[in-house]
Amino acid sequence: MSNDPLLQPYQLKHLTLRNRIMTTSHEPAYTEDGMPKDRYRAYHEARARGGVALAMTAGSAVVSRDSPPAFNNILAYKDEVVPWIRCLTDALHAHGCAAMIQLTHLGRRTGWSRGDWLPSIAPGPHYEPAHKFFPKVMEDWDIARVVADFADAAARMQDGGMDGIELEAYGHLIDNFWSPLTNTLDGPYGPQTLESRMKFSLEVIDAIRKRVGDDFIVGVRFEADEAAEGGIDPQMGLAMARRLHASGQVDFLNIVRGRIHTDAALTDVIPVQGMRNAPHLEFAGMVREAVDLPIFHAAKIPDVATARHAVSAGLLDMVGMTRAHIADPFIVRKIVQGREDDIRPCVGANYCLDRIYQGGEALCMHNAATGRELSMPQEIPPAAVRKKVVIVGAGPGGLEAARVAAERGHEVVVFEAAPEPGGQVRLTARRERRREMISIIDWRMAQCTARDVRFHFNTWAEPSDVDSENPDIVFVATGGLPNTELFEERGSNDLLTTTWDILSGDVAPARSVLVYDESGDHPGLMAAQVAADAGAEVEIMSPDRSIAPDVMGMNLVPYMRALQDKAVTFTVARRLLAVARDGNRLKVTIGTDYSDLRAVSHVDQVIVNYGTRPLDELYFTLRPGSVNLGEVDHDALVEGRPQQVVRNPDGRFRLFRIGDAVSPRNTHAAIYDALRLAKDI
Repeated sequence: MSNDPLLQPYQLKHLTLRNRIMTTSHEPAYTEDGMPKDRYRAYHEARARGGVALAMTAGSAVVSRDSPPAFNNILAYKDEVVPWIRCLTDALHAHGCAAMIQLTHLGRRTGWSRGDWLPSIAPGPHYEPAHKFFPKVMEDWDIARVVADFADAAARMQDGGMDGIELEAYGHLIDNFWSPLTNTLDGPYGPQTLESRMKFSLEVIDAIRKRVGDDFIVGVRFEADEAAEGGIDPQMGLAMARRLHASGQVDFLNIVRGRIHTDAALTDVIPVQGMRNAPHLEFAGMVREAVDLPIFHAAKIPDVATARHAVSAGLLDMVGMTRAHIADPFIVRKIVQGREDDIRPCVGANYCLDRIYQGGEALCMHNAATGRELSMPQEIPPAAVRKKVVIVGAGPGGLEAARVAAERGHEVVVFEAAPEPGGQVRLTARRERRREMISIIDWRMAQCTARDVRFHFNTWAEPSDVDSENPDIVFVATGGLPNTELFEERGSNDLLTTTWDILSGDVAPARSVLVYDESGDHPGLMAAQVAADAGAEVEIMSPDRSIAPDVMGMNLVPYMRALQDKAVTFTVARRLLAVARDGNRLKVTIGTDYSDLRAVSHVDQVIVNYGTRPLDELYFTLRPGSVNLGEVDHDALVEGRPQQVVRNPDGRFRLFRIGDAVSPRNTHAAIYDALRLAKDI
């Protein structure tokens, strides 16, 4: 047996877990009609196949009708969930992975205008900022009903073959009773003592035990410190942990630190890129030392070294690497095989969680197969016939095409005009807070190098360069250049500075700066931060009703923290109409989409974030010589089938255009373009 601490088995009650790595509860939002159907199963099954010991499925499967899904949660209150849970459980068990599920009542962390339009409920009337609803204050019959709902849901999970459940007690109903900040009830469940605050949760646990028996595993994931004045503090958290242990009915604790009622609070609980790794690990270890129960924990533990330390130092019994497994489902297998350098790193972009919290589905910024396991391969199979593949452009899309084609066994040549790979990702990674993004490029370069991909840097590829390679397949991944053509002006304006100019350092910020952000993505805020850090007076303007909507909630938090103590103002619902020279300053004309209002102001510099224009000249030059004339069969693309379009039987190669060479999108889109085309070559 291995001496690696991470690979040691762990005995949890009667259940032997094959190693110390788990995926903690999270909701990828892949359910259909509230049920964990084939897509949901395939996602978790890939990670079980990759070697994870325990999959804590669901981020809060809901137990009651008045806990409607906030992010496409599993509906654990429906009997029809049982056979779907059975399919999921059987799939995980077939690969030697234990299967559990998190149950919750969302309490105030949802809203009445969802599901059956029942009022959300809580032990207090306080508004929940993240979901923007006021709850009904619970009555005694609400309490009795929800206790029974928890027991019924747990029994359904047991009937579905689950090894156990975890109760969610941070930001949801159970801990709303626990926290003095959210419990305002009178009577036996009120905030006056620890016993009264915990009465509801202990009744829930007792009711569950009476339904499922002693052998079924029951744990609690809870905030042992709210890190907020007047809330649960570490001393109180330890007292609650000891009381849960003393009940004799709880088999493990999963430790959380912080609150989740706002984007800023949530981001401290689940840190994003640029924030410290494993910030709550030592705290979880303190709980383990003080309480004689198995302790689980996850919070930005992205790499094997940190996970190994957590176990070897005795801080945790089971270590959660959840976002890391979204990026690479085969972490454990690669540890076992001595291939840790081969692990696709989580870069903390938080594209996965931010999408969920905006009503989308979990997708990984640089693993486009995650969540698409039914149509996209997590492991690339070899091709039957070796071909020659030429790729122009070594940004994330071009490198993904090169990686996948090389894994298929093809001969791959890449031309790149710049001296280094990376494209816009390399520009992004110049900012210290987002430097982790470069791992998207570094990992692919390592994969390509290991498979003898041939690179030509500092080479502006001409059609003759492509033709000289006699390719079977050509990918044009040339990206784009910043767009400075405002729609209202119908032409490019050379008075405008681009975000790329600022981020690259080619242009210094001026004294008074307007950042006009129509794209609403990262470059606008990044450029604003560069200017503000340089001492500029900055106005960030958007024609939208909010700032940078594509950045999304948790990623917005570090920008706001960096900008709010500086000379920065935020202006929404205003549109830049024109920029003209006026002496040694710029005169800007501002309008709005909501009225005929016009205003004029003066600044020293206008920085524009307005997407890119495709660098597509090479593509259009190559088109006439291609078999498909550049055409893509969209039905085949969406369904994951090979491209077989023939428009020019005399063509010499198939031609595909991907990423920003098609239109301005994002890193994930470029990588997905490449994967679903290259996987069938």
